[in-house]
Amino acid sequence: MKSEKADEINGRMHSRGDAIGSLLVDGYHYIGLFIIGACIAWAGVHAVYEMISTGHVAISDILLLFIYLELGAMVGIYFKTNHMPVRFLIYVAITALTRLLIDVVQAHHKPDMGIVIVSGAILMLALATLVIRIGSNKFPSTGDGSRK
Repeated sequence: MKSEKADEINGRMHSRGDAIGSLLVDGYHYIGLFIIGACIAWAGVHAVYEMISTGHVAISDILLLFIYLELGAMVGIYFKTNHMPVRFLIYVAITALTRLLIDVVQAHHKPDMGIVIVSGAILMLALATLVIRIGSNKFPSTGDGSRK
């Protein structure tokens, strides 16, 4: 009799502990996502303000805004689905490397090995995106983290 009562109390304590833990983790995620989203929005507004104050917009500025847009989309997708799509990180990297490539070409105007290396990195990231897309279409995941 005593053992059954102790087991019942133990089960209720674990159940409440799990509920409180889930609530704290969810709260941490929401607060973190809102802070990250606010920082992305703030950086985007600051970039637009800088473009307005200088009086001109360069291609690298537009690519920077695309990076902010992709980061914001990542936050939104993570907020809705609790999953971080790796493809978006690769898109951000491709855009950042493209921005770097444009800045290097505009500044130096001479072909060198750095341009080839950055271009190769962009190509490798694009191929990685292709492999990930093919893999996710061929082996789709289910909502519980297991494979179909």
